[in-house]
Amino acid sequence: MQAASMTTPESYAGRIRAQLGHCLVDTALPRGRKIPGKVRDRYELGDRLALITTDRQSAFDRVLAAIPFKGAVLNLTSAWWFERTRHIVPNHVEAIPDPNVTIARRCEVFPIEFVVRGYITGTTSTSLWTHYQRGDRRYCGHDLPDGLIKNQKLECNLLTPTTKEADHDRAIAPDEIVSEGWMGAADWERCSAIALELFAYGQQVAAAHGLILVDTKYELGRDAEGRITLVDEIHTPDSSRYWLADSYRERTAAGLEPENVDKEFLRLWFREHCDPYNDPELPEAPTELVTELSRRYVFLYEKITGEPFPFPDMDQPVMERIQQNLQRWL
Repeated sequence: MQAASMTTPESYAGRIRAQLGHCLVDTALPRGRKIPGKVRDRYELGDRLALITTDRQSAFDRVLAAIPFKGAVLNLTSAWWFERTRHIVPNHVEAIPDPNVTIARRCEVFPIEFVVRGYITGTTSTSLWTHYQRGDRRYCGHDLPDGLIKNQKLECNLLTPTTKEADHDRAIAPDEIVSEGWMGAADWERCSAIALELFAYGQQVAAAHGLILVDTKYELGRDAEGRITLVDEIHTPDSSRYWLADSYRERTAAGLEPENVDKEFLRLWFREHCDPYNDPELPEAPTELVTELSRRYVFLYEKITGEPFPFPDMDQPVMERIQQNLQRWL
């Protein structure tokens, strides 16, 4: 694990360890149809949604572990970015009544994930580097030159969309999105421009805080008034890959992996110890890795916002606190 440049107060480690047995894994509200997700559980409350971000850690299309404070970090990091990107696109946020909860306006979401990449990297079967390494030189409609090396900055940011399908997301070229009927041409053009602008802005903000925003994904939809709207999450450790900027050049020049602030190291542990896509049962994630990932989530929140992470009150069970904070909407 590369964590030399990542520092958090020693007291944080104690808070994280104390929360290991009290993570938010299951949710239950007295009202609203529940639609469970890998990380977020959605409750339909009329024309609004209650989006509860849990501490579940998802990868390889399944849950790997429960990470203390992860849900609060994701929800509050998204809230921070949503507020600061309103000049680019409206978003679905109506209120943040609890560290783990967003009250959102309902939108008709486009069945496409807008994946944007600034670097060629990754280890999974769907990563750009994996495709490039096996000889592919055309990806999602983009022609890639020979001679690229892993973790290299791309000449320009690339939008590499995927479809949202039941089994696995599928990479798709822009002309196929329109020809296959996933989106109309006008909506695609508008949404692709928004995604690229959001990413460029995210890179700018991240760089000012000593981070490299490597890649990310966005979800967009249309609200009740017909406006294109940003939904789901934005620039979180789950939807995005971040590297530490101050060591990037030195490490890549030495043939080392960049210092990362994401879940990649946990993904790599599972890849080394099992077949995470096919094994019916997975080994339990080591406590030290779970604690380290929680620390990285907290570190990233503080690095992005410049503010101490507001640790939720641990004296009250998380779900009890959430129901209390949501009384207005239930």
